[in-house]
Amino acid sequence: MSVGNMYNYFSSKEELAKYAIKYSTNILAKDLREINQMEASSRDKIFLFTRKYLENVQKSPEVIEYFLRVYLSNREVFNNDCEGFLCVSEFVTEVMILLDEGAAKEEFRQQDFFPAFAMIMGALGGFAFLSGEKVLEKDISTYSDDVAENIYRALKSDD
Repeated sequence: MSVGNMYNYFSSKEELAKYAIKYSTNILAKDLREINQMEASSRDKIFLFTRKYLENVQKSPEVIEYFLRVYLSNREVFNNDCEGFLCVSEFVTEVMILLDEGAAKEEFRQQDFFPAFAMIMGALGGFAFLSGEKVLEKDISTYSDDVAENIYRALKSDD
């Protein structure tokens, strides 16, 4: 498709960028929604999601790279109709469900959403960044269980 032809579908570069971020995060939202619907412990869900996320990084690094390098570092492009979590709301909702259900089952401690969200996404985004920079000594998927265990320990209820 030519660049000019894209304007038949998107009114501007900004609209295309918004579509791309919604599309990429909806892939993650779909994966997490499927995990959230499983009959599994919150710990197992963290492990499954971490594995799936890191597989997505490996399989489609451009999707995660777009989020890390375009969306997070060019917030001015996403000001109109995309403030806060608007463009990533489906994914954020699924993370909320994961955290709320884990707290309701007393597997996760009750805590403010933002630190818990940052714990999950900081760990996953950090590994995506390290993979993109090609500094990891091993294949990214080999770190999955260690990353998931660290996320789980940070969220788990104090028994």
